[in-house]
Amino acid sequence: MRLLYARENGTIYDDPQWEGAGRVGFEIIPASRVEKWIPLPKGSQVFYLPGRRPWGVDPKGRLRLYESGLAVAAFVAPAHTQLSIAAYASEPNAPTLPLHAYSAVAWHKGRFYVAATRIDPSPRQDIWTYDLNKIERGKERLLRRFPDNRLVAHLMHNCVDRYCCPAARNLAMGRWECPLPTSPACNAACIGCISLQEPHESPIPSTQERITFRPTAEEIAELAIHHLKTAPDPIVSFGQGCEGEPLLVWKTIAEAVRLIRRATSRGIINVNTNGAWPDAIAALAEAGVDSFRVSLNSAQPEWYHRYYRPRNYTFDGVVESIRRAVSLGKWVSINYFTLPGFTDQPSEIQALHHLLHHTCLHMIQWRNFNIDPDWYAQRMNITPESLQKPYGVLRLMKSLKKTFPYLTYGYFNPPEWLIQKRKTLAPQPA
Repeated sequence: MRLLYARENGTIYDDPQWEGAGRVGFEIIPASRVEKWIPLPKGSQVFYLPGRRPWGVDPKGRLRLYESGLAVAAFVAPAHTQLSIAAYASEPNAPTLPLHAYSAVAWHKGRFYVAATRIDPSPRQDIWTYDLNKIERGKERLLRRFPDNRLVAHLMHNCVDRYCCPAARNLAMGRWECPLPTSPACNAACIGCISLQEPHESPIPSTQERITFRPTAEEIAELAIHHLKTAPDPIVSFGQGCEGEPLLVWKTIAEAVRLIRRATSRGIINVNTNGAWPDAIAALAEAGVDSFRVSLNSAQPEWYHRYYRPRNYTFDGVVESIRRAVSLGKWVSINYFTLPGFTDQPSEIQALHHLLHHTCLHMIQWRNFNIDPDWYAQRMNITPESLQKPYGVLRLMKSLKKTFPYLTYGYFNPPEWLIQKRKTLAPQPA
């Protein structure tokens, strides 16, 4: 695996005399010690990192900085989970990196390779499945069909046109998962929030703007019913990147869900949430929500609170929401922000085992953590001295399966057929 470096003009080169390197936590490791390398998946991006020099293995076998260029990283395509962070050292005054994931990348046999594994076989966001002409035609059809629906207008004009959102594009193509953003506000102040970064405390912008209005239950139901009745393997999901926390408008969501289920029993109604309030989760389950996905950066309360900075809720409440949703017969996933060297810490693994034993949740979505790892460590007050030797993300995935064989792994919210197939395997919480 050859080291990659870049010039200031953005041109990327490989050095045939140097081996590449990876990073787990704060530890720099030779490419030969990285758990797994795969050819760079189509739809990934490779870019250079300003103000950062790459680590590599020199011709004498020594691990050291490469001074002749800038570090290079990969943003790996959806459905893949990173196994190593890009290895670099920051120069003084290096800018904080934007909210992307920075995976180790190298050159091998004439092509890019990335430290990652495909965790979900679904083609839901594979770039080659998108047809720009079909997306444009589908967008226009939805706008004509629902001319007064503000939610449809938001999804088509902002999410499709401005942000090229994969979920909104799938909606326009009439397939799979339909996003239903509903909440302009949030009850957390996440360090890595993609829809709101406060200028007074963050050197980076948010990647997209939040929805600026609250759709009515009727607007939500109108779009959701259409999608559930017509799409293959249909899912409709509250809680998107272009909004805050959906539990803040749970009464509107519950009303919309009841309207939807009066019209159709087809497909899955899902809520992506921080799981702040167990009673709201229970009310949504009673209204007819089929599945919940709860986001976690960590199963350790201290790390969770440092990152989410919750307002009017606690980590214990989140755990109770997961447990209660499972006990009510709902499918529950965790959206587990994966950062090699942090996610696979022994203390984190122990906490994750406790969470799985206590809640009997069904699925882990191994999502790449979109954040500058050094900025994250700084904001979280994590130092090299405070970390233990990492276990390995791929090794962690394999070991969890041995202890919890019913667990489903993936990247996306599962369709109805998969939930029905897998849910009966899981035990119920005590």
